[in-house]
Amino acid sequence: MELLDAEHVSMLEGGALSSLFLRYPLRVANPILVGGFYGILIGITLIPLSAYFGNIGSWPEQALSLIALTSLLGGASLLYSMVLKRPPTRLEDRRRYLFPFPFLGLLVLGIKEFYGLEGMIAWVGMALLVLPGPIYVHVSYAPRWRILDRIERDITPFEGMSRTVHSGAYDGNASMDMDLDEVVDDA
Repeated sequence: MELLDAEHVSMLEGGALSSLFLRYPLRVANPILVGGFYGILIGITLIPLSAYFGNIGSWPEQALSLIALTSLLGGASLLYSMVLKRPPTRLEDRRRYLFPFPFLGLLVLGIKEFYGLEGMIAWVGMALLVLPGPIYVHVSYAPRWRILDRIERDITPFEGMSRTVHSGAYDGNASMDMDLDEVVDDA
């Protein structure tokens, strides 16, 4: 990575969440396993809700289904990134949009259970609860992992990519530096 320019290094380092996973060897931090980890977190989150409404007996099947689903979505994202060879997107500024969705999902599922509602509301609640993790893996983590895996295997990391970096600054410091450069150039 020391041969890459600052923009590529910033893209490949990722944010706090990616850095957390990328502390481990790439075979352990595979997008399939990261997706499964997110499924485990969702399953743990559903324990109090299931216990409160008295259907804790169905929790293990629900949790295993969620882990399988999120792992499958992580694998699909990895395959997608291998085929389309698109660069990862940094979600630093966009996280605030994804952050409330799991909480809204829990709220919707709680309302569904409390009022005994059936039908689409359960699907809406589960979608709001589950989708932020697979979205993160799909747009940010799987493409980053693919490029880092290629670097680790001494393969040209950006081969076949029409665009290697998404346009725009990858961190706040870079955008401030560009603004500062503009002011200095104008003076």
